Amino acid sequence: MRTRISFLLVLLLSWTSTGELAFGQGGLGDPKSLHFKVMEGDGATYAPGSRATRGIGVVVLDENERPVEGATVGFALPMNGPGGEFASGAKTEIITTKGDGAATAWGMRWNRTAGPFEIRVSAVKGAAKASIAVTQYLSGLPQSSSVASAPSGGGSHKWLWIVLAGAVAAGGAGFAMKGGSGNGSSSATASSSGVQIGAPSISVLNHQ
Repeated sequence: MRTRISFLLVLLLSWTSTGELAFGQGGLGDPKSLHFKVMEGDGATYAPGSRATRGIGVVVLDENERPVEGATVGFALPMNGPGGEFASGAKTEIITTKGDGAATAWGMRWNRTAGPFEIRVSAVKGAAKASIAVTQYLSGLPQSSSVASAPSGGGSHKWLWIVLAGAVAAGGAGFAMKGGSGNGSSSATASSSGVQIGAPSISVLNHQ
């Protein structure tokens, strides 16, 4: 019995002296420090009022560049100004990493305030903590706004012929009014020459 107790004491002292066994605030196996590797989302630009088409993805690594499992990662959007909300309708999202150390927030709905903004990302595992800012932008016209565009292709030729035909019709009407308001000789000359101005016709050509 004494031999067994002595062996355990020696083993315990050996582990303690080499630093392989430590009783700290973080507990056994917790990393000493954390840092991030941003995988997706940094520098992305969206239209105000739109929805994110990509996630905000990070990987949590320890001091030896190994992925950290079980780290709690928080994503936080600005409370005001350019930004928006997560799919849940909240300004924050909490994710726990798995064996690959990855955490990704999806489905953000952006507001209509244009400009740059930062998404704060933080991680904690035991006593180790880390934080980083991911910058994105809301730029351009709101997605819901509609901008009228001129017809293209054959449609543009169609509208061109309608405008030209309208101009010809207006000119014919002006000529008829001028002839009607002139003197008798002008009317007689027009009648004798056999020139008659009928109703204008409009030809619409649709080039495919």
